[in-house]
Amino acid sequence: MDRSKFFDAVRSPVFGGKISQTQVNGIEAILDAVDANDVTDLRQVAYILATPMIETGGSFVPIVENLNYSADGLRATFPKYFTASQAAAYARQPQRIANHAYANRMGNGNEASGDGWRNRGRGFVQITGHDNYAKFSKILGIDLVGNPDLALSDDIAAKIIVIGMRDGIFTGHKLSNYFEPGSADWVGARYIVNGQDKAQQIANFGRQFYTGLKSAA
Repeated sequence: MDRSKFFDAVRSPVFGGKISQTQVNGIEAILDAVDANDVTDLRQVAYILATPMIETGGSFVPIVENLNYSADGLRATFPKYFTASQAAAYARQPQRIANHAYANRMGNGNEASGDGWRNRGRGFVQITGHDNYAKFSKILGIDLVGNPDLALSDDIAAKIIVIGMRDGIFTGHKLSNYFEPGSADWVGARYIVNGQDKAQQIANFGRQFYTGLKSAA
C-alpha cells in the first residue's frame, strides 16, 4: 500500500483537512501491526483504524482511563459498585475509585492491593484488569503486568488493538465475524469492542478509511 496516497485520501473526509504528526504516528503504528499480524482484508483494516476515532477521540494517542468521576458519574458508570453514600465519599478521587470499582474482579486483588489503579484501562482500545494485562503479556512476549504503562506506547497499543480485534480477545467477537467474503456489517462490528456504543459513527469512519485504503492499494 502507498501510505502517502492513503493519508492524502483520508485527510479531508476523516480529519477535516489536516492530520497532525501524532495522528500519523499512531496510524502508522497500527498499519505496521496490521502488516505484521496478517490482517489483509481492507475492510477489517479500515474498521481497526476507525475504532480509535472514538476510543481516543481521533487523537490516535494511546490513552489512560479517565476515572475522575463526580458522585453522579460514579452512580451512572458503576452502579453495581457504588452506593449513593460511597459515590459521595469517593467522588473526584481517581485512584480510590479505580481501586474500589475494579477490586476482586478481572484478576485484581482487593481494594487495598492497589490493583484497580495499577491495572486501569490503557491503549488505543483500553485493556483493564490484571487478567487482560497478563493475557497480552503472554501474547506479545512482554511484561505488561510488571509495567502496564507499556500499553501506552504506540507500537504496543497497536499490537493490542490489532490482535485483540482480529482474535476476539476483547469481547469474544472478532473481525471475521462481521467482515466475510461478500458481506460486511459495519455497524454490528462494534460488538468486537463495546456493544453498540457509537456504532454508527465508527461505521461511517470505517467506510471512509476503506475508501482511502482501496485508493492506495
